[in-house]
Amino acid sequence: MAQTVSSEILNSSLYGKTINVIGDSYVRNHLRPVEESWHAKVAKKYHMKYNNYGRNGVCIAFDRERFGKSLLTQYAQMNDSADYVLVIAGHNDAEFVKNNSDSLLIVSDAMDKLCKSLIAKYPSAKIAFVTPWNVPRQGFQQVIGVMEEICAKYSIPIFNAAKKSGIYVWDEAFRKLYFQSPNDTAHLNDMGHNLFMNKGEKFLLGL
Repeated sequence: MAQTVSSEILNSSLYGKTINVIGDSYVRNHLRPVEESWHAKVAKKYHMKYNNYGRNGVCIAFDRERFGKSLLTQYAQMNDSADYVLVIAGHNDAEFVKNNSDSLLIVSDAMDKLCKSLIAKYPSAKIAFVTPWNVPRQGFQQVIGVMEEICAKYSIPIFNAAKKSGIYVWDEAFRKLYFQSPNDTAHLNDMGHNLFMNKGEKFLLGL
């Protein structure tokens, strides 16, 4: 029996569109199925064509022997056709940067090049970024600040998940309930993705 699609879904800006999602383990969903991630759930809800290009451990700026090339290289592997391009990254860059100003400049330069490259590859797509959560370690606020600065330069929407997500990484009880393990500071479990989905969905609908 065919599934009935509500008029709200049919008339939305997302319905039936193609979305490419690229980034780190926030995208790949680490040890859990990709289908549990909030962006996959949004795509399913709106009957979108969903292409996931997430890779555990990847950075915006830094190549890593174990995890592969940075997004500056990997973005080219995405399908050329997309209505939406969502980049969720920065967590691993922050772990590299810590309090190193030279490394932060490398991230800034890579963000600039990545934004220009995505605009050139997808001139008619809606491009957007999502920052890491508010992880209480050195490097995170600095990298998030750079991401916001470069996105503003190119008028690319960015969701600051450190400020607006409602994901309380620093709270042990919260992590036990909503992360893939109590010591995890990056990867939501199914309940965590469900918790964040409404905010992620509103962000995409607002693009």
